Amino acid sequence: MATGYCVKCKEKGVNLSSPEIHQTAKGGFMAKGKHEKCGTTVCAMMSKDNAEKAVEDGAKKAY
Repeated sequence: MATGYCVKCKEKGVNLSSPEIHQTAKGGFMAKGKHEKCGTTVCAMMSKDNAEKAVEDGAKKAY
């Protein structure tokens, strides 16, 4: 699944709860989800291959 960095509590490798894969304006991909401990929205930039793999693993496609 997608992991990211929580800016609020400075934790690395946070598993995103209910991640959604978005496409940026410049064509990149990012995963957005909630951090279960503090409730902050966490974003993780990723490549197209990783985004497609995350969608196959159960992430919601939002583009």
